[in-house]
Amino acid sequence: MTLTCIAVDDEPLALGLVCAFIEKTPFLKLIGRYSSAVEALQGLLYQQVDVILLDIQMPDLTGLELARVLERTGRGAHTTRIIFTTAFDRFALDGFRVDALDYLLKPFNYEEFLRAASKARHYAELLHRPEPRPAAPSPELVALPAGAEDYLFLKIEYQLVRIAHNDILYIEGLKDYVKVYRQSDPDKPLLSLTSLKALEEKLPNRQFMRIHRSFIVALNRIDAVTRNSVQIGPTTIPVSDQYKDGFSQFISRWL
Repeated sequence: MTLTCIAVDDEPLALGLVCAFIEKTPFLKLIGRYSSAVEALQGLLYQQVDVILLDIQMPDLTGLELARVLERTGRGAHTTRIIFTTAFDRFALDGFRVDALDYLLKPFNYEEFLRAASKARHYAELLHRPEPRPAAPSPELVALPAGAEDYLFLKIEYQLVRIAHNDILYIEGLKDYVKVYRQSDPDKPLLSLTSLKALEEKLPNRQFMRIHRSFIVALNRIDAVTRNSVQIGPTTIPVSDQYKDGFSQFISRWL
């Protein structure tokens, strides 16, 4: 997947560096460079952009103001994502409020840039993942015995594995399989032959919520939320339109 990008910065050296980083990255395509947010806004009227590398402090129209304009005109997280580039860390909270994907503090190197760009690619891949076909409740999902409401039993290879609800970070659906990510071993998710729908029916809705056709999240593991995504540790998980109503009720408790 290739993401189209523009870079916006009123400092020529900083703009040149960001453009060089974009052109160096195989999955990014630079389609515009602008020395002001006003020029960028005009350019956005005529082209579809996946990612904007956007400075914050600029004359006439700041990066934050441009982000708010895009939000009001419907160019939100499902079409264009923003990665702020700035020399001032005091704008981090403002960046979160306008649903920025990431926040690069100048001077940043290519490794830091690539990490943010990879986050944008991962987010785009999640949004474009095809809808899994409906599946009947899987026989691999074992019913809990009486009094064991705090645990889930899954068939993992040739054994039944007991997974505590409070150990689950999030669950990813992959066609006929699920991957269960756990706090106790986040780098080694458990793979089981079952469906996300079957798990959704078994897990307590007071603790878990399906926010995407491919994801169920543990509510008590969410570190941050925006209108269109949640953050669990280093992982950003999008909220799809199908599940926005329920998610909006949940996020209202954060405000």
